[in-house]
Amino acid sequence: GGAGARAPPLRLWAGAAAAVVIGSFQSLRDEVDTAEANRLGITVVRRISGGDVMFIDPANTITYSLYVPESLVAGMSDAESYGYLEDWVIGALTEDLGLLAWYRPLNEIASAQGRIGGGAQQRLAGGAVLHHVTMAYDIDAGTMTRVLRIGREMPSGKGIPSAVMRVDPLRRQTRLPRAEIIDTMAAHFRRRYGLTRDPVTAGELRAARELARTKFSSSEWTARVP
Repeated sequence: GGAGARAPPLRLWAGAAAAVVIGSFQSLRDEVDTAEANRLGITVVRRISGGDVMFIDPANTITYSLYVPESLVAGMSDAESYGYLEDWVIGALTEDLGLLAWYRPLNEIASAQGRIGGGAQQRLAGGAVLHHVTMAYDIDAGTMTRVLRIGREMPSGKGIPSAVMRVDPLRRQTRLPRAEIIDTMAAHFRRRYGLTRDPVTAGELRAARELARTKFSSSEWTARVP
């Protein structure tokens, strides 16, 4: 974090089940068909950062987060900081996996056939920056179009709407297992910056669960009007 109590973490993570995650400034009603999500047993949550709605299916997505001191991106524009913090994954995709991929401002990892991933960022109290990205390994277009309202008429017109973008998943491009792509990404990061395993402590896990219970699971937070 910003206090420097530990080195800036790279967190490669996956959810336990499919979820819809909306950006901090988006309208839940406009972005998500909540009745359909409930029918399918898909959790809907709102994150603290901006950006577009994401359908996150653990088997079909690769998600990572970086927590860095704000001093690391001091003086950079938003576009410059996104590009800087995503340069390593562009390196992994192009140098190690042989793909044609690039950073496209403001928050896309792009390829010739469409978007590979999208990022979001949040400056936190205490001088830290959260930068996180969702990448498409594969795509369940049927489920995604059932639960997301992208391309449909928006009921309220409030909030910042998601853009309609074509997705070019990594499974199609690489023909590699998801775990192998994740290992390649981690190895590239390790070569560039060093990487040491640092498990989440029991205290951190308790604090995260309490925050999820008191804030992020509440309808007041998820359904708030931006």
